[in-house]
Amino acid sequence: MTSGVPAAEWHLDPEAYDDVWALRVSGRLPARAAWFTSPEPKAVQTAQLLTDAQVGVLPDLHEHERTGERVEDFHRAVRRAFARPDEPAVAGWEPLAACRGRVVPAVRRVLDVHGDDDVVLVGHGTAWTLVVAELTGQPPDLDRWESLAMPDLLTVAT
Repeated sequence: MTSGVPAAEWHLDPEAYDDVWALRVSGRLPARAAWFTSPEPKAVQTAQLLTDAQVGVLPDLHEHERTGERVEDFHRAVRRAFARPDEPAVAGWEPLAACRGRVVPAVRRVLDVHGDDDVVLVGHGTAWTLVVAELTGQPPDLDRWESLAMPDLLTVAT
């Protein structure tokens, strides 16, 4: 985290490079896939470390927008956002319904184009929690969201 810099502008912390590289060589990622990333610098940099393949940058894959002051209890605020998705959980935050309305259609377009191919999406935990819930028909797994590490991997078979 960088003080005074909005989260959407953060760059990947160099201390995370080894962990990202470890994921790359772990065998957990598909050998051949269509790759897409959020436009946020940390996501683009992560994708570039994970693959030598071409990576498409999709503006609608950016994270749940959170501007304003730092939130004291971030996890509680995000859980509140999931409980009331049609309203901002904190002043300056995008309602999660708006995030879902942006991210899910973008992912569905990618899946429509790539059919049965493997797809790797590089992005952000809150947005991916919404996508996984939508694709699986299950409620958002907030315990899984809370345990996400950087980097981490969510796999969905569609």
